[in-house]
Amino acid sequence: MKNVDDLIDSAAELASRGVSKGEIADELNVSRETASWLVERSGARSEPTPETTAARGPQDIHVDWSAIGRDSARLTHLGAAMADLLSKEGEDVDLTIGIEKAGTPIATVVAQELGTDIGSYAPAKHQWEEGDIEDLGGGFSRNFATIRDRDCYVVDDTVTSGTTLRETIEAIRGQGGEPVACVVIVDKQGLDTIDGVPVHSLINVVPVGREE
Repeated sequence: MKNVDDLIDSAAELASRGVSKGEIADELNVSRETASWLVERSGARSEPTPETTAARGPQDIHVDWSAIGRDSARLTHLGAAMADLLSKEGEDVDLTIGIEKAGTPIATVVAQELGTDIGSYAPAKHQWEEGDIEDLGGGFSRNFATIRDRDCYVVDDTVTSGTTLRETIEAIRGQGGEPVACVVIVDKQGLDTIDGVPVHSLINVVPVGREE
């Protein structure tokens, strides 16, 4: 994707398939606010809400790492680099949790590199359309390893606001586990920690500009 028009077209196509705005945000690596704006600009949904109709759109950065994600060899190298960032965090970690959708394939590589089991967490935002996301809930997949009071690494592709990482950390602790560290490809917020858990990233995005 090269420009905003491409993003709008992608959002329209996803919305036409019945994909929730939260999943569109996840798929396009943008905030939920941006996903709503893109869908409404595309005309794929009914009347737009006043908060998201500003001509310039919300302040956000789109991250397209599909050149890596579509190639297994590149994805393996990426996962190895992310595993290296985690390698000095914790001595008894035996579980890596990937945040669906994109975080799980990356976590599979990380888990293989670090010799851990693999778990998968579906965040609440995948159900989100409008309103308060706190009214929704995520969950761990039963097809992967369970928490069982274990120390965990957490893997995702992009930090946009930090909400999904925070939710995953809380969910792990709710199952009796302890998140030792998180790792992502791109961090839009420049976070060092979330709820006391270190956050590592291969790339930090730092907006530089003048406030109007």
